[in-house]
Amino acid sequence: MASFNKVILAGNMTRDPQMAYTASNTPVCKFGLAVNRKWRDKNSGENREEVCYVDCTAFGRSGEVINQYMGKGRPILIEGRLSYSQWEGQDGSKRSKLEVVVENFQFLGGAQGDSAAGRRQTVPSREFAGSPDAGHAPSGPNDGFDGGLDDVPF
Repeated sequence: MASFNKVILAGNMTRDPQMAYTASNTPVCKFGLAVNRKWRDKNSGENREEVCYVDCTAFGRSGEVINQYMGKGRPILIEGRLSYSQWEGQDGSKRSKLEVVVENFQFLGGAQGDSAAGRRQTVPSREFAGSPDAGHAPSGPNDGFDGGLDDVPF
């Protein structure tokens, strides 16, 4: 049987990222994401909204970049996979958690204080090897997007 584990979410960060390092000195960045869903109730006609809170983890350079440039309330688009963990709590109870392990991400909106709110920053986590310069991340081999909206054909 084939399987497929892919998640794409766009939302706002619920807290500032928390940076830590593994025993082998690999950066690990943990953050929360709030994803909203809005709809109109067919029976009552009133607008409804629900929020889904998702825990996310980014490893390596991706985690460092997210930690450096993102904060509570900032919008981000993430692409990753679901990861399920089980452990025993200090009180002996069985605990479990479902989270998203970030593989790629894009900063949405403009930089803080930037009036160009439509600009995006693309950082494919597996291909990112440098630090962003002047708010622009280097492009990966499959990324033809230069961060501006001038070339969009619509």
